[in-house]
Amino acid sequence: MPGIPDEKTLHTAADWWLRLRDHDGSDETIEQWLTWTRADRSHMEAFERVTELGERLGTIDAFTRRQWIDEFAPPVVARRSWLPLAAAAAAVIALFGGYVAWSTFNASVTTASYTSAVAQNRTINLPDGSTVAMGGASMLTTRFTRGERRVELGAGEAFFQVAHNAKQPFIVTVGNVSIRDIGTAFDIRRSGQRVTIAVTEGRVQIFDGSGTADHDTHGPHMLEAVAGERVSYDPDASAMSISPVTPEQATAWRSDRLEFINEPLEVVIANVNRYSIHPVHIADADLEVLTFTGTIKTDAIDQWLGALPQVFPLRVSRGADQVILSNAERRPSP
Repeated sequence: MPGIPDEKTLHTAADWWLRLRDHDGSDETIEQWLTWTRADRSHMEAFERVTELGERLGTIDAFTRRQWIDEFAPPVVARRSWLPLAAAAAAVIALFGGYVAWSTFNASVTTASYTSAVAQNRTINLPDGSTVAMGGASMLTTRFTRGERRVELGAGEAFFQVAHNAKQPFIVTVGNVSIRDIGTAFDIRRSGQRVTIAVTEGRVQIFDGSGTADHDTHGPHMLEAVAGERVSYDPDASAMSISPVTPEQATAWRSDRLEFINEPLEVVIANVNRYSIHPVHIADADLEVLTFTGTIKTDAIDQWLGALPQVFPLRVSRGADQVILSNAERRPSP
């Protein structure tokens, strides 16, 4: 069994937990988090431990929480095998005290956070009976109240099978886009601020940054998508477009295939990086806008990268820890 992460790693994980829950967090923050998780196997383990700790602290009453703190993170702690985790607990309590106090004050609110490691898919069961399948390097948070169920996809991809409840709407926020479920199964992929929603069952209402999913309203900033439709949100144009999609295409990643239809290379690489042990970087901005259509097997990313120069005018350079894509006309570094 893997050992308990050291104290420094747990403190760093606690800091990442807080930064990733910040609604003003940037795409760069997510990329930095992914880089940190890749650096050492213990990093994701530490992050998952801190996440679990945060969830537990957010669901217990104040008296029990105080007892739990006294037991696991007293001012003077005996030398035991869980000493690093106890130290991290104290750090987490200090960092998230305001959040926990708010969460436990409002007993009708239930919150949780879920993450998946690079190249690892994960399935979770939500307390309302809904199921979420998360792709590699994905992150989502939930906030359920008596009146609504809210989920935020902070990074990556997830397939939702929602338990319908008209009295408790299910709303997913992804950057500038909100998706309101109407008895549905749908896939959401986030690539920076670009969002793709593929509906496999039922229908959803989708609102851009100017709309709102809080009420069942129709307007210029909302469109409705049904099974067999894929909606793409382009942040540069602040516009949504609809195209056809099959259920197999929508959830191909669950069968270890990433499928793209006329999508920018920047988006393709962002999703490849969720399954690649060695992160891929695009060195020249003019390569980012090249469009790609095709299938990438997540267990054959290296072969796909090796074939890229046959498709695009670029050079693939492999280092010890990363892969660089540069313009073929650029002279390689000596």
